[in-house]
This record gives sequence, structure tokens and C-alpha cells, in this order.
Amino acid sequence: MHHIVLLDADTLQGVDLSLLQLPGCTLQLYPSTTAAELPARLQQATVVISNKVLLDAAMLAQAPQLQLICVAATGTNNVDLAAATARNIQVCNVRDYALDAVPQHAMALLLALNNQIVLQQQAVYRGDWSRSPVFCLHQQPIQSLAGKIFTVVGYGGLGQATAALARAFGMQICVAERPDALTIRPGRVHFRDALAQADVLSLHCPAVAGASPLLGKEQLSWLKPQALLINTARGALIDEAALLQALQQKQLAGAALDVLCTEPPDLNHPFLRTRLPNLLLSPHLAWATTESMQRLVGQLTENILAFNAGTPVRTCNIIDTCPSSRSC
Repeated sequence: MHHIVLLDADTLQGVDLSLLQLPGCTLQLYPSTTAAELPARLQQATVVISNKVLLDAAMLAQAPQLQLICVAATGTNNVDLAAATARNIQVCNVRDYALDAVPQHAMALLLALNNQIVLQQQAVYRGDWSRSPVFCLHQQPIQSLAGKIFTVVGYGGLGQATAALARAFGMQICVAERPDALTIRPGRVHFRDALAQADVLSLHCPAVAGASPLLGKEQLSWLKPQALLINTARGALIDEAALLQALQQKQLAGAALDVLCTEPPDLNHPFLRTRLPNLLLSPHLAWATTESMQRLVGQLTENILAFNAGTPVRTCNIIDTCPSSRSC
């Protein structure tokens, strides 16, 4: 019998979690879990599901029964994979469950930023439109996306799907090569050149723990002053202080971010405190359409069932042994 523990169920609010109630298994749902609460909740768990709760080496050492970690996300930076492997704990994630949701949100951010939707609405509420001497209100410039260059960094499933939507708006697609690449693959453009020609730069790549931000002060300086930056990937990809400076000094026309380095952000976070008109923020929900979250739960269930059958799927590490059958 498996004892399945979901550590942060509140990250999946509004989704049917009954799929996780597998025959013969016990399921314990916790809305959220602090570091202080974690050791006790790991004691009897044989399967742990975590979206963002940190499972480092010290915590894994306090989980004597643990056999499987299911990450309720694609990124596994909240799990010490080396420590899990050393303890013979299989780690699986979920993949491609938000191939429609994230591109949809990325384009929503781009359209809202490019068409100045927030500022236009604020002007209407202030009464500016009501006081206009003509039928419309021309306060914020709007650019056509057609013909503009849409540069994608990270050309996996999400990057390709977002590029397809941008192409539907008549944009030209530029796929950036990795910044550390020694050769340029066919169809890719050198990283610096890809940034320099971008009218819109959209990030869809993973963040590497301990690595420098992909976009620091120097990299942001390669962008055109009229360029727009969209990030629905990971907050750590961008040096937030450098971005704030670039926006304030008009070195960059605008940015729209669904992710920040620290989530949730402190109320005194500079982005929240300055409230720049050329910066849009959404609370890390690009992935979270109802349909995408339900697909995510379906994949978590598949991961547990496949592990029980001795044929784990969506694995993120290689363990020495995997019994041929692990019935609940």
C-alpha cells in the first residue's frame, strides 16, 4: 500500500483531485506545507507530490519510506535530484500539459502591453474618453505586430506553440541559439544577433540553478529601445534590477512578466513599488487554465501507476533498481 502525500494542494485549486485516490492507496492532501511542517509529513509517505515545496537532501533524509517524488510541474529545481538518486528515490515530472495555456497567456501579455490595454482602461475610468472632443481617445501609441520580429529563446514545445501564434499575427519568427553555443544550428540565429533584431523577445527556456541570469544588464542593452520583453518561463532568467533600470531609463519599451525571482513577491518588491506604466505583471498563472491543470493531475496519476507497474514514465533521474511490480 502506498501512502500518497500532496504537499501543496492549493496550487491546484479548482481541479478534480479524485484521480489521485488510487485503489488500495491512502491520499493525504495538505493545502500548503512549510519547512517546519515538512519532516512530519514525510515520515510515512511512500509517494510525495510537490509543486514548489523544497525537497532538498536534508529533507529527503527524513523520509525513510519515500520511493517516488512526483513534481507537479515541469521544472524540478525544487528537488535535489542527486540526493534523491542516492537514496534510490524515483523523481518524475509533468510535461507538455500547458502547450495551449502558456502560449495563450504569452500572447495575451504581448497584446495587452503592445496595445496599452491597462493604460487605456485607466484613462476611460478617469473620464478622459468622456471629455474627448472626438469619438476616440489617442493617448497611447499602438503598433501593428504584423511584420515585426518575434524572437524566441527556448524552442521546445512551448516556444514553438507561442511562435505559431505570433506567426498568425503576421510576425516574423527568429529562433535564438543558446548563448553558450559554439556552433549555430540550422534555423537558429546567434544569441546576441537574435536579441538585437527582436521587436518582441519571448522566453521559453528553463532556468539553471546557480547560473547567472540569461538577461543581465549587458544582454538587455543588446535589445532595441522599442523592443518588448515577455517572460512566461522562470523569473531567474532575468536580472530584475537591470530590467527595472532599463525600463526606467527607456532603454526598453516595455516588459510583461508572469514570473519573478521570488514568488510570491514581497509587497516592497521594486516592481510592485514603482508601478511602472511599461511593466505588466501577472501572478504566475500562464500554466493554470482549468484544462491544463486537469491534464497535469492526469499525468501525476499516470506517473504513480507506471511506477507501480515497474515502468516509470517522465523520469528525471535514474535509480539503480525498480521492482517489476509495486501494487498499491
